[in-house]
Amino acid sequence: MAAGHLYVTRDLGPEPMELLRNSGWKLVVHPDRDLPPARAALLDGVRGAAGIITLLTEAMDAELFDCAGPKLQVVSAVSVGTDNIDIEAASRRGITVTNTPDVLTDATADLAMGLLLALNRRIVEADAFLRRGEAWSWGPRLFLGRDLAEEVLGIVGYGRIGEALAKRARAFGMRVVAAGSGSAQNGGVERMPLDQLLATADVLSLHAPLTEQTRHLLGAQQIASMKPDAVIINTARGPLIDENALVEALKAKRIRGAGLDVFEHEPKIHPDLLELDNVVVTPHIGSAGEQTRTRMALLAVKNALAVLNGQDPAHPVNGHQKHCFA
Repeated sequence: MAAGHLYVTRDLGPEPMELLRNSGWKLVVHPDRDLPPARAALLDGVRGAAGIITLLTEAMDAELFDCAGPKLQVVSAVSVGTDNIDIEAASRRGITVTNTPDVLTDATADLAMGLLLALNRRIVEADAFLRRGEAWSWGPRLFLGRDLAEEVLGIVGYGRIGEALAKRARAFGMRVVAAGSGSAQNGGVERMPLDQLLATADVLSLHAPLTEQTRHLLGAQQIASMKPDAVIINTARGPLIDENALVEALKAKRIRGAGLDVFEHEPKIHPDLLELDNVVVTPHIGSAGEQTRTRMALLAVKNALAVLNGQDPAHPVNGHQKHCFA
């Protein structure tokens, strides 16, 4: 086996780590299970690496690739999104980039549906009310929320996760529409242009990848075009929304609420979001099902080992692959 090591930016759990330990490759693993490596530690860890298994918290850029050196064959992301990886810079150096699609579809759709339910039925508000020890008695207006049946769910980014969410929403009696060209039905989902969808949806759920074209996909103008009693769900990437514009709209009650699993400047959160009763927030746990996270890590490990062993990975993001060390 050629010289070089496999750098892992976080402990991936028992089963994936066992697979790595049995692979024959020397491992260098960032010792903190909960926090990502600092930049200096990351650059030091990848020096001379043949492969890197990374989470979405680490920036994989030209500086890092140059620091790793010519032995670097593969960057394997334990995620679907690869916006933390400079794909072009990797491709110029012949580095294969891989990801883990499919395995987190249901888990992320489950969370999106959970945020939708929490907002429409004011579950988090009601829980906090009781925990404060407020005096109460049942009444016909107590924490009155919204029924899901016959509400319109608008999905932006109708891929695997969007489709899985649509299936769940239809089970609750929701009408589902998705942004896209034409108006053809696709499995009970009506397609319409984004501007029409924004004006139609009672619940807007974002599932688009983060690119330069989708950054601030929802800004002040787009939010202003929505129904005043609409809610926004984001389990994709935080920068899809202009967070300042969202906060202003929520404060002014130009929309009814927001359920956010991701944030524009993650892990920082706009402080006003934490003060608003019409916001439900979670710390990027869309894929945080126990079985799902294990499957993601196993797939990332198998992707990396395939490239390092001169084989084609199951899920390449770019088409560049070198099977021998420089």
